[in-house]
Amino acid sequence: MQVARFVKGELPAYGILDGEDLVVLRSDPLFDSWDTTGERVPLGEVRLLSPMIPRSKVVGIGRNYAAHLAEMGNELPPEPLVFLKPNTAVIGPDDPIVLPPYSREVHHEAELAVVISRMCKYVPAARAADVIYGYTVANDVSARDVQRSDSQWTRAKAFDTSCPLGPWIETDLDVTDLAVRAWVDGELRQDGRTSQLIFTVPELIEYVSGIFTLLPGDVILTGTPAGVGPIEAGQRVEVEVEGIGRFGNPVVRR
Repeated sequence: MQVARFVKGELPAYGILDGEDLVVLRSDPLFDSWDTTGERVPLGEVRLLSPMIPRSKVVGIGRNYAAHLAEMGNELPPEPLVFLKPNTAVIGPDDPIVLPPYSREVHHEAELAVVISRMCKYVPAARAADVIYGYTVANDVSARDVQRSDSQWTRAKAFDTSCPLGPWIETDLDVTDLAVRAWVDGELRQDGRTSQLIFTVPELIEYVSGIFTLLPGDVILTGTPAGVGPIEAGQRVEVEVEGIGRFGNPVVRR
């Protein structure tokens, strides 16, 4: 099932994708119910928003594909490398990625993202499915020059608009071997597969939930495959995960 957050008129709403229509839900199904209003809205007549704005946090995982490690000149990490993005970093389809003024080398990073369904702590990998609401597509936009110069990654990873999410949440998906891709102005830049993850989704949930409590709507970014590269003002970057969907964002400099 694909659950979208959208706006038609003034107020955000939620809907279940059914062909080319959205069946409108009465409320946010993550926190309430799956009751529908009966109204159907053509997908082409709405503006999609980010599938959710996390009430708590976005948890990023760095260096989780071997080929990406190689292109960046990094060594294999002994355990997942974790960083945080605030919810103010999250934007949706077609919202502009605003390049930060302190960086001149900003990169795209297409990623599979996991949406958490309920409050949880110390979740064993074998029970990870119990706390997964669904999956969406992410672009972990990163100020690469700042990432190299700073001793930690906050300025590089957490700036406003650095976490596009979309186009919706897929609630029923086997993510063990899916294509993860990115395009810049129509040119394919990244083309990896989730089967290449160093640490799997269940392993990441076990590790992250051992650090801090996960809350409903929290998002875990699972890492990016090889092919990352620069984006410039005036370009458009698109990201896709097989079985979920594809969306894009224009790039601007304030």
